[in-house]
Amino acid sequence: MKTEGKKQQKRVIKYISLLVLMCLLTFICATPVSATATNRTTSSAKKSNNSNEQDSTLVDEPDAFQLNISSNAGSSNLSASLQILLMLTVLSIAPSILIMVTSFTRIVIVLHFVRTALGLQTTPPNQVLIGLSLFLTFFIMSPVFSQINTDAIQPLSKGEITQEEAMEAGIKPLRTFMFKQTNTKDLKLFLEIADIPSEDLKNEEDIPTTTLIPAFIISEMRKAFVIGFVIYLPFIVIDMVVSSTLMSMGMMMLPPTTISLPFKILLFVLADGWNLIIGELVKTFY
Repeated sequence: MKTEGKKQQKRVIKYISLLVLMCLLTFICATPVSATATNRTTSSAKKSNNSNEQDSTLVDEPDAFQLNISSNAGSSNLSASLQILLMLTVLSIAPSILIMVTSFTRIVIVLHFVRTALGLQTTPPNQVLIGLSLFLTFFIMSPVFSQINTDAIQPLSKGEITQEEAMEAGIKPLRTFMFKQTNTKDLKLFLEIADIPSEDLKNEEDIPTTTLIPAFIISEMRKAFVIGFVIYLPFIVIDMVVSSTLMSMGMMMLPPTTISLPFKILLFVLADGWNLIIGELVKTFY
């Protein structure tokens, strides 16, 4: 056993010595090649330097010109990317602007009140109510949009005004619309929250837009809830009549909504409810 262990140790020592010799040979063979390669590269570099020194006067000016072109191209690409970023930001904010600074909020809340007052859960569906609200919004806001087009968009496209002037001219019609529909109580509330004294406000132009928009939204929601309460009253009367009739007849287990729902729909159709509600709702903006 001892002799076999000694033989294995000798074999391992031989293998290790062979590996060390192989490494040394590879290192020795690689050094002259690298040295010659470096010598060749240095000699070629010297030749190229000598040739470039002769043509340095002709090459310097085009290089500088190319650098200027590249820097101008980089700045133009940066400005184009910033413009694209601004356009994407405006497009992402456009739906919220359409909802919050126009008549959309009041219309869609009133239409949802009508559906819940009738006792209908999904009829008309949300897509129909939102689409109707959008088209009514375009109908009501068409004078404002046309004024924005003539005062801001068209002059900007023709290059007659700058972007800042177009923003100021475009927001003025929206501000006049919001001032007409905003309650003074709600406006004073947000002026107090923003710590803007009334003494510093000589006219409506001094009121910032960031204060006007939330006041306008609260006023729209208040008016929409008032209209919804008025819409609820006749349908509540129908529910009370039906429930009292069922109680007198002893039909305790029959839910009143199953009986009152057809009568509500019949009353709404006979009174031409959509015509009345939409007509009076649009007139609240004028």
